[in-house]
Amino acid sequence: MTRTADIIVIGGGIAGVSAAAEIAAGGASVLVLEMESQPGYHATGRSAAMYEPIDGQPLVRALTRASGRFLESPPEGFAAAPLLSPRGVIMLGYPGDEPAIAVAKQAGYEEVDAGFARARLPILKTEGAIAILWDGLAQDIDVDALHAGRLRALRQTGGAIVIDAIVRRGVRDGGVWRLETAAGRFEAPIVVAAAGAWSDLVAQSCGVQPVGLQPKRRSAAIIAGPAGLAVQNWPEVLPADVGFYCKPMAGKLMLSPAEEDPVEPHDAWADDLRLAEAVERLEATLDMSVQRLERSWGGLRTFAPDGLPVVGFDPRADGFFWLAGQGGYGIQTSPALARVAAALVAQHDLPGDLARAGISRDALSPARFG
Repeated sequence: MTRTADIIVIGGGIAGVSAAAEIAAGGASVLVLEMESQPGYHATGRSAAMYEPIDGQPLVRALTRASGRFLESPPEGFAAAPLLSPRGVIMLGYPGDEPAIAVAKQAGYEEVDAGFARARLPILKTEGAIAILWDGLAQDIDVDALHAGRLRALRQTGGAIVIDAIVRRGVRDGGVWRLETAAGRFEAPIVVAAAGAWSDLVAQSCGVQPVGLQPKRRSAAIIAGPAGLAVQNWPEVLPADVGFYCKPMAGKLMLSPAEEDPVEPHDAWADDLRLAEAVERLEATLDMSVQRLERSWGGLRTFAPDGLPVVGFDPRADGFFWLAGQGGYGIQTSPALARVAAALVAQHDLPGDLARAGISRDALSPARFG
């Protein structure tokens, strides 16, 4: 039996389910096809995302700021607890980092003294630093609550999720996309490729030319904080060259080497050598010793050729819509990008507040790649 819908969204991570929920709220029937046995298994489920409105390229910052209202005040009943909680970021600049320091200041980082920084992170080593910068706007995002809230909202509006539904083949016939998947056959006039690192492969399975997405691996690990110290309220810390970052997580510390190693789409794992390098840099930055990694994991962050999200109808394939290439900013930009996707899928203008924020369909469109 073939299941039909107005819109099929391929990918059950935060991008896909957020867009699906927004589209379904407008009255369309929506099916989400997830290739894994649970939604959000890959990038979404492995993210320690933060809301950082001064981070990234200008368009990313605009999307993040435009997402702030939803993250700060989600709809009633969306989540049992706040989606955001205060964190802050301390950045240390060293000789040779002057260009990166200047960029950070221009973006909105504030220069502070050692006393200010140590009041927030008591074991911080500031010797040798030529600049100490502070981002007081950065907050943690409860990724699980955000994703679960979107899933509930989708179901409440009649949307459905099909798991274990990897797309094997898609054909456009008579104004409808006919998809053959591991979970059966599905049809809809519009297909949304929101499969993260696999979005180009989804396109190829549908006979659509890829846009050139590049997945990049990032490793992370959990380590214990210093004995006798409560770490939960510490800020994130990182050097200006972003050679690593470290932040509290569930009463311990999460450490990442912040690498961006190009890889093929796969079930990512951590790079032990990269993590060892991150431990060495962390110990040079904080007065602590890392005895062991309690657990480690890897995730994929997927980039378009220009590093910006790809959102819009493919100019050469009728009814094929891209929602991909968020480049590591997918969680914090998901509310705004979901609204963009919902508007463009319905062939409406962008909401006025998004347009006034400097977000345009042309800047996001896959047509920009020729």
